Amino acid sequence: MAFPVERMRRMRSSENLRRLVRETQLSVNDLIMPLFVCPGKNVKSEISSMPGIYHMSVDVLVEECKLIRDMGIPGIILFGLPESKDPMGTDSYSATGIIQTALRELKREIKDLLIITDICFCEYTSHGHCGVLEQGTVNNDATLNLLEKQVLSHAEAGADMVAPSDMMDGRVGVIRSALDSRGYQNIPIMAYSAKYSSAFYGPFREAADSAPQEGDRKGYQMDPSNSDEAVRETHLDIEEGADIVMVKPALSYLDVIHRIKQEFKIPLAAYNVSGEYAMIKAAARNGWIDGEKVTMEVLTSIKRSGADIILTYSAKEAAHILNQKDYK
Repeated sequence: MAFPVERMRRMRSSENLRRLVRETQLSVNDLIMPLFVCPGKNVKSEISSMPGIYHMSVDVLVEECKLIRDMGIPGIILFGLPESKDPMGTDSYSATGIIQTALRELKREIKDLLIITDICFCEYTSHGHCGVLEQGTVNNDATLNLLEKQVLSHAEAGADMVAPSDMMDGRVGVIRSALDSRGYQNIPIMAYSAKYSSAFYGPFREAADSAPQEGDRKGYQMDPSNSDEAVRETHLDIEEGADIVMVKPALSYLDVIHRIKQEFKIPLAAYNVSGEYAMIKAAARNGWIDGEKVTMEVLTSIKRSGADIILTYSAKEAAHILNQKDYK
């Protein structure tokens, strides 16, 4: 047979043909939009390192969530900025805390939007760590007791799903037991199972005012060099009752996303984090890249690697593009 035996370009010759054989289909249904809620009224303040992302008071948040729902995005994940902080992060489990207040208002005003809450302490503690700090070290088991209080306060206020991001050992089991014992058996847990100690979180720490005041988080978040450990962490979370597992960040960990999806047949989320978002926005503002096209390429790569769900600050932008009838 004459060369070439097979012409791969045949299947790329027109847009309609490319659409027919496209292996990975990114959808609005894949997206979750992270949002930052803060005290006050009529507050909408852009975060300098995350163009297009805002601190919003509850009243503004409600209107934003209506828009997100109307765009077809299935859900949001909430992060709170409290009125005040203390060493134990008490606002995180207060009935009148910023997240609890936002949840009650959102559930009163909006239907058909999945409301997920981040379960952690870094935004609420004066020291900026994800748990109870004792002599420079986060006390794992003491933190579990507070996580139980936090998650129950979120459930009571109306959370549809909880997402523990603290990386304490045993947290998923404690949270599952607490929810079940109080009659919240139907609230799913989306566990940050493989959360790396990453330099890509910089803009988020501005957004959530959550930079550690001393030390770092390497003692409880994962070493970026490890992937076997990610598999072990994920296995433990599944055994403890996680309904969805997550890899965070996404772009530098596509191999981990793929490996976990191959290893475990369970819904898998990936967090396209603040630093990944900010790099694209900065390069686009300088005219170095086409920001819209790069955004969609990045999200498609995360989906292609095996993620079923993508948490991304680009959710609204991507939904706008995907909802256009002529999107290719």
